[in-house]
Amino acid sequence: MLAFSDLREATYCPRKLYYARRRDDRTVPEAVDAVRGLAHRYDAILAGGCDDELAELAALPPATYREQLRRTADTCPRFDGLCDPADRDVLLTGRDCRGIAGKVLTDPPVPSVVSPGKPPENGVWEPHSVWAVAAAKALAWERETPVERAFVEYPAHGVVRTVAITARRTAAYRRAMRTVEALDGPPPRLRNSSKCGPCEYADTCGVKTRSLSSLLGL
Repeated sequence: MLAFSDLREATYCPRKLYYARRRDDRTVPEAVDAVRGLAHRYDAILAGGCDDELAELAALPPATYREQLRRTADTCPRFDGLCDPADRDVLLTGRDCRGIAGKVLTDPPVPSVVSPGKPPENGVWEPHSVWAVAAAKALAWERETPVERAFVEYPAHGVVRTVAITARRTAAYRRAMRTVEALDGPPPRLRNSSKCGPCEYADTCGVKTRSLSSLLGL
């Protein structure tokens, strides 16, 4: 049974997953949990509260954050359901994978996964797309009903993105499954990737990155 987190990390970088698996402690840092906690306070934030938490945890000043969250509330389907979900922090077990969905909505069933990071300008990052598909597939297996979309929440930025479970996204999910299942030794290093800079395993990996000026021959 594959873990949602393994599929997500394999999509980001298979070598990162290899090193993550070798580390004994893979617990979620308290700071990450704290940021994800903002996803459970949308109503209070929109009502004008939680400024101290926003000042500490959000990526935007409280007033700016609240404006962004109002835009999200106006454009996100089922935002009310995300404010008051049927279930929270749910362990979903599907045919191929299992993991935690931050929220599960009902009628129809839709999972939401919660990222502490920054969203792209449009859509979601590919690792989050695979994560969302994994959650949707597991929920569909448990409920014995099709699940046609999922949500990815970026609570540090007050953004929620809808992920349609398309054939293209399902294919990426299947590729991630094959990558995880085939992982035995350390995969090849990425070359000159922007992913390597923030990776906590960069020193262990030994990847060499080049500056923009060196890439341009300056």
